[in-house]
Amino acid sequence: MQTPEIGGRKSIKIEEETGKEYYWCACGKSSNQPFCDGSHAGTAFEPMCIVPEKTGRAFLCTCKQTANPPYCDGAHRNLPTE
Repeated sequence: MQTPEIGGRKSIKIEEETGKEYYWCACGKSSNQPFCDGSHAGTAFEPMCIVPEKTGRAFLCTCKQTANPPYCDGAHRNLPTE
């Protein structure tokens, strides 16, 4: 099993819209964090499709260590320092 790269060290706040599709980067390679830009090509990773049931604020994970993908659970606080 491949391990995702750390795409960032903090969450990114977005305003989700009901019914709109978002594609969360699961590999950590995207230069458009937290969203997929196709950088996962050739890996075992696939982006996660998010379709919110309500409009509102959400905090998406960029470290890819969350236990609640695609949403941040604070796992970035436990990452080793760079």
